[in-house]
Amino acid sequence: MFAGTGSDVGKSIVATAFCRIFRQDGYHPAPFKAQNMALNSYATPEGLEIGRAQAVQAEAAGIACHTDMNPILLKPNSDHTSQVVLNGKPIGNYHAREYFDSGRSKDQGERRGIDRDLLRCEAHAAFDRLASRYNPIVMEGAGSIAEINLKDRDLVNMSMAMYAKADVILVADIDRGGVFASVYGTLMLLSPEERQRVKGIIINKFRGDSSLFEEGRRMIEDLCGIPVLAVLPYFKDIHIEEEDSVSLELKAREVAQGKINIAVVMLRQLSNFTDFDALERDPRAHLFYTNNTEELQKADIIILPGSKNTIADLIELRRNGAAQAILKAHHDGATVMGICGGYQMMGQEILDPYHVEGDIERVPGLGLLPVSTTMSGEKRTVQTTFRFLHYGEECKGYEIHMGQSTCYTPDSSLPMPHATLNTLPDGSTEGTFLSSKCFGTYMHGILDNPVVVDYLLAPFVGKGEQRQSFDYTAYKEQQYNLLAERVRKAVDMNRLYQILT
Repeated sequence: MFAGTGSDVGKSIVATAFCRIFRQDGYHPAPFKAQNMALNSYATPEGLEIGRAQAVQAEAAGIACHTDMNPILLKPNSDHTSQVVLNGKPIGNYHAREYFDSGRSKDQGERRGIDRDLLRCEAHAAFDRLASRYNPIVMEGAGSIAEINLKDRDLVNMSMAMYAKADVILVADIDRGGVFASVYGTLMLLSPEERQRVKGIIINKFRGDSSLFEEGRRMIEDLCGIPVLAVLPYFKDIHIEEEDSVSLELKAREVAQGKINIAVVMLRQLSNFTDFDALERDPRAHLFYTNNTEELQKADIIILPGSKNTIADLIELRRNGAAQAILKAHHDGATVMGICGGYQMMGQEILDPYHVEGDIERVPGLGLLPVSTTMSGEKRTVQTTFRFLHYGEECKGYEIHMGQSTCYTPDSSLPMPHATLNTLPDGSTEGTFLSSKCFGTYMHGILDNPVVVDYLLAPFVGKGEQRQSFDYTAYKEQQYNLLAERVRKAVDMNRLYQILT
């Protein structure tokens, strides 16, 4: 298990690296994270839902992803509530107090909130099934393993490590400062039994010459009595899909000369932002995230992304002026594309008669596409292939959404006729195409397909310095191998394998 001294210390990327390293060394590894909290999710081949990080780690390991790799997924709806996905299927929305409560009322002794014993059993069962098929299991913890106020409710950190009898490698982020205190303090807050499971330490995100930290390395080993297996550099030139959206607002916003400028609308509940990783790496394009009205109107292409709460995000876009800016930019010649929740926003209306997202039963959409969306309690989760427009190439994508969009026809003055965007293997259709500069789809991953990206960029291709298609699949493989090479070079692999045996 790669556990952390805190959140965002690099556990996911280290686990991804070792999934590829173990595969390269002739093993058959698989990732595992008992409980994950993320808006970025992925559909398994069976049509079930897991955290995106475990799907990425499975890809690095060269295997298909499965719900056993992430049996519990929490998808925040707001600052206080989350949808709980168990073994790939949603089982309800819970307030944080309901989820993290120990389960009994102090006054009445009654069960309340979610049954955490059930969740624990399901997580253990998923691990057991996975361990019977793969070796080694590359486990990942969540946040800090020393949150003592949550210890009795822990499903993913040391309680899971103890159940799995896992060798724990503690990952610490030196870039944020305080690495000595965070490593030593974390270990001292563990019980003696838990501390015995920690077999190594990785210092992550070191900037500069790591040999300058040799004295610090020895100090940590003397203090903790545990070997420092590696001082990993701060990787600036390796791009692995991220799960957390923390860094999105830090991405460059200014319009780039000689590039096709693509603005992804920054939503409060933005989900599945990995839809845009391929575009972000495409040398023809400059992609940035914003809800600033002036920046939106300077973009050649505006993409409305997925949202965990489409209605609330649409209302916020109207409040902050972004909705009006999007309509004006489209009127002035910009392409507007919507994916999943963004597609729903582009329609004439969103109906929520069953209060799936809240108390509001109807909101008008942006009016760009002739569709009406009705929210439903049933989530559609599927991996699929499809044909884009009239093109013959087979494309790949996945759907994860609640709601169904249909043709809206009450007013014949609406922009008609329209066409469907994608054709599925069974002949059914998906998405709405109005013109080359206005279309929407439920298909996540659609922009990983070169034919779609080429079509999206075509009206502006004269601006781009480079005009060749971008092979994102090959690029990702290159990045996994480069990550493995860098990590292997920094880690004492002989000592690591000694620990594992």
